[in-house]
Amino acid sequence: MEFSRRIGLVAVATAALALGLSACGAAAPEAANTSASSVEAAFPVSIEHIYGTTEITKKPERIATISWVNADAVLALGVVPVGMDADSYGNNAKNSTDWKDAKLTELGAEIGSEKAPVQYSAADGVNFTAIAEVQPDLIVAGYSGLTKDEYDKLSKIAPVIGPLAANYTASWQTVTSAVGKALGKDAEAKSLVTELEGKVAAAAEANPVFKETTFIAGDLNPTTNVISIYATGDNRPRFLSALGMTQAKVVDDNAKDGEFYLEWSAERANELDSDVFFTAVAPGSADTVITDNKLFAQIPAVTKGGLVTLNNDMDVLAISATSPLSIQWTIDKLVPKLAAGAKAATGK
Repeated sequence: MEFSRRIGLVAVATAALALGLSACGAAAPEAANTSASSVEAAFPVSIEHIYGTTEITKKPERIATISWVNADAVLALGVVPVGMDADSYGNNAKNSTDWKDAKLTELGAEIGSEKAPVQYSAADGVNFTAIAEVQPDLIVAGYSGLTKDEYDKLSKIAPVIGPLAANYTASWQTVTSAVGKALGKDAEAKSLVTELEGKVAAAAEANPVFKETTFIAGDLNPTTNVISIYATGDNRPRFLSALGMTQAKVVDDNAKDGEFYLEWSAERANELDSDVFFTAVAPGSADTVITDNKLFAQIPAVTKGGLVTLNNDMDVLAISATSPLSIQWTIDKLVPKLAAGAKAATGK
């Protein structure tokens, strides 16, 4: 191919070019076949989940997803699902997310275009009819709250990757790895996980104060005076821990095994000792939630200056349902706020 970029070649070079092109033409199909063969050689594969093991006998071509993280994981590996749940929380005008739209555009499958995934409503739960209509050969539900009955019903449509952990607690790494294995993209999945974990590690290194900061992640409900605290199995504490922060002892002491959150009476808010209290609140009402509720105001992090809030639903979704597509969004939107809160609370 190098010869074709030169001008004024002598006749003998022209002859060599012809031979070179002939050789290239013969090699291309062989290379393509080798690549395809290597992918096919990865199958069959078995994916373990909470409802058993799903065997995928050959490379799937039509992927349907439920819940949020699963579509993101498929897209992150360069595959466009034939169908996916419409986003109903933290969504934009396309019933999607900005990070998902960016990837769809990159893959030439922008919502509204001919190659876009079918979006089906999940307002009433798993949309079995819509999923069946897209004729999938694999259904991905690794991050979900799928019940056994729902899993069995979906399995009559196509093989299903069931929840990798119960109640929406599967990590984005686990989901990405399982999807990579299922699509014959195991190496790509491992590389992606390493790359994204590296970005989180870089954010941690850029903010050494995190190593000296304790945190609690929770939600404040002024109507019921209940504080919902997220435990280790939830994505919020996972992300904060990955940044080098330490979950407060009060959470570890009170969270039961297998539970990803616990409820805490606001009357005991003063016992929630940590440097940072991270929470999502209704848009524009962060100050009001605290100032109008004397019990919430007793949370130690509030007086320390360590209250960190997100009041945009899409920002909340990015961390609460962390996916390989939302991680950079979370780093950009949340890390600066966490760093400011940590510095104020610790004085460092």
